[in-house]
Amino acid sequence: MYGPIQRTNRTLAVLSRTRWRAKFLHRMSVPLWRFAAVLTASVAAATLALAAPANDDCLACHDDAGITAGDGRSVTVSAKPFADSVHGPLSCIDCHADLAHADLPHPEKLAKVDCAVCHADPVSAYGKSVHAEARRNGNSVAATCIDCHGKHDIRPSTDPASPTYGLHLPATCGKCHGDPKVIAAGKIRIGDVVTTYHDSIHGKALEKSGLVVSAKCTDCHGNHEIRRKSDPGSGVFRANVPATCGKCHEGIRAQYASGVHGTKLAAGNPNVPVCSDCHTAHHIERTDADRWKLDVLAECGSCHAQSLKTYRDTFHGQVTSLGFARVASCADCHGAHAIFPKTDPRSTISGEHRVETCRKCHAGAGASFARYDPHADKRDADRNPPLYWTARFMQLLLGGVFVFFGLHTSLWFQRLLRGDPPPKPPKPLKPPKRKDAR
Repeated sequence: MYGPIQRTNRTLAVLSRTRWRAKFLHRMSVPLWRFAAVLTASVAAATLALAAPANDDCLACHDDAGITAGDGRSVTVSAKPFADSVHGPLSCIDCHADLAHADLPHPEKLAKVDCAVCHADPVSAYGKSVHAEARRNGNSVAATCIDCHGKHDIRPSTDPASPTYGLHLPATCGKCHGDPKVIAAGKIRIGDVVTTYHDSIHGKALEKSGLVVSAKCTDCHGNHEIRRKSDPGSGVFRANVPATCGKCHEGIRAQYASGVHGTKLAAGNPNVPVCSDCHTAHHIERTDADRWKLDVLAECGSCHAQSLKTYRDTFHGQVTSLGFARVASCADCHGAHAIFPKTDPRSTISGEHRVETCRKCHAGAGASFARYDPHADKRDADRNPPLYWTARFMQLLLGGVFVFFGLHTSLWFQRLLRGDPPPKPPKPLKPPKRKDAR
């Protein structure tokens, strides 16, 4: 093999130099004890120099496609991919430090590589992540450095061939978060989010249109220090979601921050809606899609249940219940992100802007038209007295009609059961006699 032969040649060269030194010292009449000391030091130096194998020594065996460990795992390290990797200029023993003074062939089991020797900050950040936490708790399927970056073919994240390059991130994360076996073994409660991401507006922009600026896994979750969504330090912690989305959607973030929801969130109210409540986290759709327009009504109703109920009683609400989106919904009147109370002059439903808002659909709307109550409640006597009493009257009238005709039908049915003969028809009236009749 190449490694042992090279080592033998180097040993012979050192010994040859040592013999030359011995002759030289003898000629100089050096005392024997001093010669022995020099010889010992030379042999020791030669031994130390030979103890650290070069990359060629390692590749002499490992650059073989068929080489495997005792358990059948491939331990091939292809020379070309390694040379092209970010670690190509390094020596094997820079990572596999336990081989620095090992004899070749080395023991099958090596010490675990410590990436922190060079990458202290990323490893420190990883130690705070949900993946490291899972590992500490005995979950062996949680991701480590090599699961994302690879082993001997690691490339910078800016390299299009790298698994951590933007276009490849969904596939890289999907090795775990899209694999049913890993999801089950890792007890990942959210399930297969990668398939959901594929169908989202971000996934389509990245994977079908090639837009690397589209939101990817790391843009929201981070890369090394990925935390649970319940962790206040996480980018997807509820209170942090607007800022995370705002890294791309800066204009929308500013609108949301000025509105009633953003203001209350900043004041410490965790129950107000954030981006993911309306748009979801991974299956984000186009907001001009009819399905999204209809589905988001239920999201508004999850907080504003009474408003949704009264909206469903109106023409707009009943049309949307039939699956048509070409009528006014919540955002058409209230706005989407910069939502304000109706008492706020900035609100689209304030007295100053209400006619303008109605005219977005009803071009000829005037002040009288704008007095229409889109959330009229027939059950609220204080808000809508005429509507309330009209509804009560109609209910009584309808109930009275049913009671009267129900009683009438019941009595008639009893008569049929008794077999009562039908009443005789009245005798026809005789025509009156004419006075001039003779």
